[in-house]
Amino acid sequence: MKKTLAAILYTGLVTLANPALADLSAAEAMREGDMKKLVFHSEAQAAGTAEFTTFDGEPLSLSEYSDKWVLLNFWATWCAPCRKEMPMLSELQTEFGGDDFAVVTIATGRNPPPAMKTFFEEIGVENLPLYRDPKSALAREMGVLGLPITVILNPEGDEVARMRGDADWASDNAKDILRTILGRPTAG
Repeated sequence: MKKTLAAILYTGLVTLANPALADLSAAEAMREGDMKKLVFHSEAQAAGTAEFTTFDGEPLSLSEYSDKWVLLNFWATWCAPCRKEMPMLSELQTEFGGDDFAVVTIATGRNPPPAMKTFFEEIGVENLPLYRDPKSALAREMGVLGLPITVILNPEGDEVARMRGDADWASDNAKDILRTILGRPTAG
């Protein structure tokens, strides 16, 4: 009980000092189960600037998503945990995607485009982008070691949190964390 009261008091004081930081502090305090692997940084970190491409090879960069919160997921066609996790990320995009939030998925390394398309078709994902980082330039710049890696970027394009490994992104806890970050009412 004392720990809960201390967390509420701390969150309240941080809210008065810096509303944007308060959302992250409150979100961090909410982590349970799989979401405990989501590590919030004490200070926002620069995200990568290397280009990646659309499915058809057109160049893109993360700056295309400025002014939005982004849940950035690095994956590969050969990654079994990625296959398990991707439908949950799709569910987040369906529920939260819009003017202020997007789930962005980037296949890093050697992922033949036909295999990427088959991967999404087999798991029934239709609403996430089939972006590619074939030479892993962005992944290397962002320190992606192992897959999947999921990064949360703030609207300024900075990394504020990171998860190594897969998680149940469709869980009530994950959704409440996102609602808190986005300043939306939580379900509970």
